[in-house]
Amino acid sequence: MRVRCWGARGSIPVSGPEFLRYGGDTSCLEVRSANNGLLILDAGTGIRALGCELARQGCLDATLLLSHYHWDHIQGLPFFKLLYNPQATLRLGGSRGARAELPRVLSRALRPPLFPVPFDKVPAHIEPLYFEGEALRVGSLLIRRIAASHPNKGAGFRIEENGASLVYLTDNELALRHRGGLGFADYVAFCNGANLLIHDAEYLPEEYPQRRGWGHSHIEDAARLAREAGVTTLGLFHHNQERSDADLDALLERCRGLLSLPGDPACVALFQGYGVEL
Repeated sequence: MRVRCWGARGSIPVSGPEFLRYGGDTSCLEVRSANNGLLILDAGTGIRALGCELARQGCLDATLLLSHYHWDHIQGLPFFKLLYNPQATLRLGGSRGARAELPRVLSRALRPPLFPVPFDKVPAHIEPLYFEGEALRVGSLLIRRIAASHPNKGAGFRIEENGASLVYLTDNELALRHRGGLGFADYVAFCNGANLLIHDAEYLPEEYPQRRGWGHSHIEDAARLAREAGVTTLGLFHHNQERSDADLDALLERCRGLLSLPGDPACVALFQGYGVEL
């Protein structure tokens, strides 16, 4: 399984010289199976560049899972090139209830005067995804789903193949249980033994009290989750739009200091272009 990050920011894309190394696009991950099957996680602004690359490759088949429908996770979808190829097939899924919600939500977002092409007029063939018992198979990938603790609900995903495992759990507030969310122990069990845990780590602990209830975690809780779940690597994600490259370097070093005991997970901060094979 190969993982590549096309956008790691939260809330809104940013640009400028202070954001060059980590990038400014919002959430989007590309996951490739052993037989090169394509799974995309979230459709933030990073999916635009991914779509351009897929068009160059002649890709005509993809599965897209949306963690939730806040703007920073769907705002790149109208500019995703596969949508406009009548030969392409795009399978869509996400949190519980997505089969009914997704067409309605995307039809509201992709329609005049907000966008000139209505969602029901895009040329690509759109297919809904069906989770059975919170699990789904996409080729050789087994995907498990868990409810996230976030305003308006959401989902995290665990992707497994040939003994390797990736957990994508962004926009998840570990210190507060939102309606529909779960408790800390539930997330520990879901993440147990993962090779890579990509988790929301937007805040520093001293920033969090003023932002409690906004649906995001601070680095101490993310580090604690990674340690208790026994993951191999923690990937910090959903970087605040005001945090510069230098700020993220400092946040990363601080989190690494929290995970400095023998046997603790490694820690990285995801950036555009980050890639790893699990």
